[in-house]
Formats: sequence, structure tokens, C-alpha cells
Amino acid sequence: MIRLGIIGCGGIAMLHAENILSGKCPEIEVTAVADRRENRRDWARGKFPDAAVFSEGSELIAARPCDAVLIATPHYQHPTLAAEAFEHGLHVMSEKPAGVYTLQVREMIAAADRHPELTFGLMYNQRTNCIYRRAKELLDAGELGTMKRVNWIITDWYRAQSYYDAGAWRATWDGEGGGVLLNQCPHQLDLLQWLCGLPAKVRAFTHEGKWHDIEVEDDVTAYMEFENGATGVFIASTGDAPGENRLEIVGSRGRLLIDNGQLTFERNAVDEREWCFGKVPPFAAPEAEIVPVETDGRNGQHAAVLNAFAAHILRGEPLVADGREGIRGLMLSNAMHLSGWTGETVTLPIDERRFLDLLNQRRATSRRKDETDVAMDTAGSFGRSR
Repeated sequence: MIRLGIIGCGGIAMLHAENILSGKCPEIEVTAVADRRENRRDWARGKFPDAAVFSEGSELIAARPCDAVLIATPHYQHPTLAAEAFEHGLHVMSEKPAGVYTLQVREMIAAADRHPELTFGLMYNQRTNCIYRRAKELLDAGELGTMKRVNWIITDWYRAQSYYDAGAWRATWDGEGGGVLLNQCPHQLDLLQWLCGLPAKVRAFTHEGKWHDIEVEDDVTAYMEFENGATGVFIASTGDAPGENRLEIVGSRGRLLIDNGQLTFERNAVDEREWCFGKVPPFAAPEAEIVPVETDGRNGQHAAVLNAFAAHILRGEPLVADGREGIRGLMLSNAMHLSGWTGETVTLPIDERRFLDLLNQRRATSRRKDETDVAMDTAGSFGRSR
């Protein structure tokens, strides 16, 4: 049994708590919680009456009433608290994103590397979705041939203004460090690099406060180029209603389409690159057939990530996502921000120091919002997109 300390008792922590209390994570018990808000500490006492309660994550870590911590705080704190936990001999599961900027995440990774005996996981729960797992299997097996194009439009997480008003840190440069790219999109940016690899170049348009009274981006369109010449487009927004979640990956041997939670594989009878330069009629395309794609149907989400985390600590079984992988999706997020801020096409890896300097300029003039005591119930918000 793993004794877990939860740092941060906001909406996502409520979901984790319910999973644990309902028996979905049988190898985990919560023995400690920490939050700066008294009302949230009261909530935690009601849920976990035998757990030690702290007002600061650092206090919980120093006291060590647990074997591992789940970090569910605002983003800037993820790397700092993770590094502290490693130095105190605690295993770490961090919520996404890994951090706000890659330089800070590199420091967190260095702390993890100094303690290889400790487990470091990241809450990339969408990697448990059978649709994306099966797509990765097909891509890794070469079923699509050479990748030519990837398009992802992910706009089905509409947010009303009340969402942004629910926390003083939310949707500010100094409190959160970004908008739709850093809050809603880490899963998709991770999946994109997990499936297709990181692009070599990015040109992005990041519209700040386009649909809401916020200072960070709520509408993004990005163009990407990959090393092999493939191109891509990534579109995200919290202002579209209705929205959609549609991923298309085109290769020389066919196309994968994930739309409305369904995976479709259209396979060319002949590799398009061979067909193109063969003796074929000028307007004829290679024949394609829709190939049935079977999955195992499993979509364990947050509970599955925590169960794998516990199993890795107890028996060395595989993690859903090693925490060190979090820098890859964040690198893509930072690249989109940097391109949007400068109006330039940026190459990856980005100039990390330049990114941090520009972020800090925005933090210096970031708005100050009144603190609230709202902890949003996230039940039902982690559907097919999340």
C-alpha cells in the first residue's frame, strides 16, 4: 500500500480523492493533504479524517507522513514542489503541465535524476485512452508509411467567464503562466508529440483575451513543420460553442482519423509515393479501403495513471508517463507562445532563456485579481477531449 499526500485541494484533487475513496485505486491510501485555504483543508478533513493536514505543501513534504506526493497546485509550483519532494525521499506524481517554462522543468528533471530510486510520474491520463493507444500502435508499426500531414482542431472545451473568475491565479501570466495552451492543451500537445514526434519549426498566432476578459490566450492557430517535411496545423480555443475534437494524421500509406471518439484507418492499396511516380493515369489516386480498427476498450484515465504509479513503486511496473517526458509537450507549448509573442517562426528546441525573459515581462505587468474560495467540481469535465 502506498501512503499518498495530496498537495492542493482544488477541483482536480476532488476527482482524485473520489477515485481513491471509491476503491478505484486499491493500492493507495491518502495519509496527508495540504492546501493554503482553510475551507479546503476542512473539506480534506471531512474526506480523510485520519490524514495529517498542512497549510503548505513544503510543510507536508518536510514532515513526510507519506511515501509519495500528488502535486495538484497551480502550474508554477509543480517543479518546485517536485524537487523538494525528491530531496526528501518522496516519490512524485505531478499534475499536468510539468511546469510553465522548460528551464524550470529541467531543474525538476535534474532533481529526479539525482534520485533514480524514486518514481516520477506525470498525470497524462489521455495516454490511457484506447483510441490514442491504438493509434500509436499503428503509427509505431509503420502502417501509415511516411507521415505527410497532421491536423488537430480541439475546441470542445468551452469556458464561460465564470470559469476564469473562479481563481485569482487563473488566466493570468503571473498566476498561471498561460491560457488554453497551458491549461487545457497539455494533453493534446503531449499526445501530438507522443504520436508524431516534435516539429522542427512552429509559427503560431496566439490571441490573448479574444473571447473572454482575460490577459492570456484563449484562441490559438499554429502551423508546424517536421524534420521529414511533413506539415501540421493545431487549432485550440475555449471560445467555440459548439466545438469539436478532430485529429487527422496522413501518411503515404493511408490516413488515421479520430473524430467524435471514433478511430478510422483508411489504408492505401499502394504507397502513395510509389504510386505518384509510377505509370498511372494523371488523375487517378491509389485505391483506399477503410480497415476496421479494434481496441481493447479500456480508458482508465486518472485512476489508471495513479494505479500505474503505485505499481511502479511497489513492483517496478511501467508508468503511463514518466515525469521527464513532460518537457516535450511543454517545449511545443512554449514554442507556440514564443512565436505568437514575437511574430516569428521559431525552431525547436527553442531559445529557453529568451522565452523566460519575455514571460517575465508579462508577469511584471500581470493583473491582480481578487482571491476567491471557489473550488470547482470537475465531475463530468473529463470526457473524450480530456
